[in-house]
Amino acid sequence: MTIPRNLSNLAPGASTGGVLSASYGGTGLTSPGTSGNVLASNGTAWTSTNTITSPILVTPTINDGYTEETVTANTSTAYTISLTGGSFQILTLTGNCTFTFPTATAGKSFMMFLKQDATGSRTVTWPAAVKWPSSTAPTITATASKGDKFVFTADGTNWLGSVAGQNYL
Repeated sequence: MTIPRNLSNLAPGASTGGVLSASYGGTGLTSPGTSGNVLASNGTAWTSTNTITSPILVTPTINDGYTEETVTANTSTAYTISLTGGSFQILTLTGNCTFTFPTATAGKSFMMFLKQDATGSRTVTWPAAVKWPSSTAPTITATASKGDKFVFTADGTNWLGSVAGQNYL
């Protein structure tokens, strides 16, 4: 079977099978054939349960939206933000909290929903690497069970913080 170098002319859901030679970027392995699946370099079909590590996507089309991974936790008096669990942090203040943020790698960003517990009036100490507009950290909502939404974007040195809304719920 001859497989063209440019596969853009294949109809969606078309079946393919055979050998993709090394001269066309393949491994020379015989694939079992697929229908609407992507073949891995070892010739096996990828399914929705496969994990692709560190992909580079150029102008992808994402159908039916996407979901960001979410971290939900109580802060106690100190809390370290980790983005490995998700870029949407839903945090309940259960004490006056001092935050630690990850290294400000350019292009990284995350959202935080910061909620007071039933006691309320908890305070926050932001890391020195968080820079706010006009160099002034916002006053967080102190009302019990109410919360604020923040967005943080890294510039390679600092986390640029902004308030996306306050006094929710």
